[in-house]
Amino acid sequence: MRRSKIVCTIGPATDDVVMIKKLLLAGMNVARLNFSHGTHEEHGRRAAAVRQAAVEAGVNVAIMLDTKGPEIRLGYFKKEPVLLEENATVTLTTEQIKGDRERIPVTYPGLPGDVKEGDAILIADGLIELKVLSTTPTEIICRVVNGGKLTSQKGINLPGVEVNLPAVTEKDVQDITFGVEQGFDFIAASFIRKASDVLVIRRVLEEAGANLDIISKIESRQAVNNLDEIISVSNGIMVARGDLGVEIPVEEVPLVQKDIIERCNLLGKPVVTATQMLDSMINNPRPTRAEASDVANAIFDGTDAVMLSGETAVGKYPLEAVETMARIAERAEAALHYEGMLAKKRSAMPQRTVTDAISYATCASAQDLEAAAIITATESGHTAKMVAKYRPKAPVIAVTPHAAVMRKLALTWGIRPLLAASRESTDEMMAEAVEASLQAGFIKGGELIIFTAGVPARVQGTTNLLRVHTVADILAKGVGIGRGA
Repeated sequence: MRRSKIVCTIGPATDDVVMIKKLLLAGMNVARLNFSHGTHEEHGRRAAAVRQAAVEAGVNVAIMLDTKGPEIRLGYFKKEPVLLEENATVTLTTEQIKGDRERIPVTYPGLPGDVKEGDAILIADGLIELKVLSTTPTEIICRVVNGGKLTSQKGINLPGVEVNLPAVTEKDVQDITFGVEQGFDFIAASFIRKASDVLVIRRVLEEAGANLDIISKIESRQAVNNLDEIISVSNGIMVARGDLGVEIPVEEVPLVQKDIIERCNLLGKPVVTATQMLDSMINNPRPTRAEASDVANAIFDGTDAVMLSGETAVGKYPLEAVETMARIAERAEAALHYEGMLAKKRSAMPQRTVTDAISYATCASAQDLEAAAIITATESGHTAKMVAKYRPKAPVIAVTPHAAVMRKLALTWGIRPLLAASRESTDEMMAEAVEASLQAGFIKGGELIIFTAGVPARVQGTTNLLRVHTVADILAKGVGIGRGA
């Protein structure tokens, strides 16, 4: 069983039911819709195709809405491309003119007030660099450090600059509202800089009466500096290495990636590693060796999920990309030292609650008794996530009465979510969970499993029960019993 999850971006190359079904059967767990491109009509059609394909394939899948966010871009040119030569002087202006090589419009009116003399302005993923010489209320006079050809609407990055853009644009609000109406599961929130940015999105969701999980994308120095506060108010994190690799020195990206993953692991919050993971497979049927190592190392770091962007959205080999990623993940997971990870994660826990103690004991018992599976009965998904954060070798079967919870658990490492009826008593709840796991083929009669849940039943956040159980025959409650006892 593959424990790491795969997020696939659905685009023109993959937006029909037949192809999406193939992606699901190859290993896709979450379908990402990138709202930087496309219309609501297109995304609605793709979401419907994902759901139909999931029904036909008989698999669980979640849908993630990735917001465009408060981007800063160039405006439009009179004629393009425009060639910027090294050491030339160029003016960025907030006036909405048609630009040329001397005056270039930008989309953000507050830009002259956010930058100062000496700041770097990077354009087109950092390929072109300008140095700020001086500013006026509406203009920025710059020297070209690295020149090149420019076209309209290229993105602008400001490494080390704290910008005062709004956390959520009007387009984002419209897109989020659409996602709520469509019943999406996750919002991947672009360009999050601080905790208050996340709370703005949370208020938008509350006003819409929705409960989508917010996955905050870390893609700036400011976000890295505010990482702990962002994680605390988010449901999960995405290491968005594209813009992050422009905003901070590229040699820092692997270290920041490891740090983000470790902090999320400690709190049991899912973390997605994204951008250029198998980028060469957009045009080639096989990845580079470096890309294969990149995917494997993200899994060694502890990522919950790895993400494909252009590889599946517009690539020539979307199915091969998913199959390749799944194979790399499975091979990497086979090399993990699960016993060592359990001990390391326990010693690293910043604080220990009843839930932590029971979750750790569950994983330790599963390890010592070589249990076939860990089964959790969960209302909100919290119990399953707390168990999964210890990275047990045994699969974590999360049984829930809520379809929305089942879909959201598709993003978390090691969890196999199942839908089952809610029960009033703990014994009935355990019997229902075991029966559902049997019916799904996740366990077999005679196997040893570890069951964990909260008592009383149907109360969120009360993980306090551990049982050792042989399928069809309870062995003990709260005590360890080996095989053959």
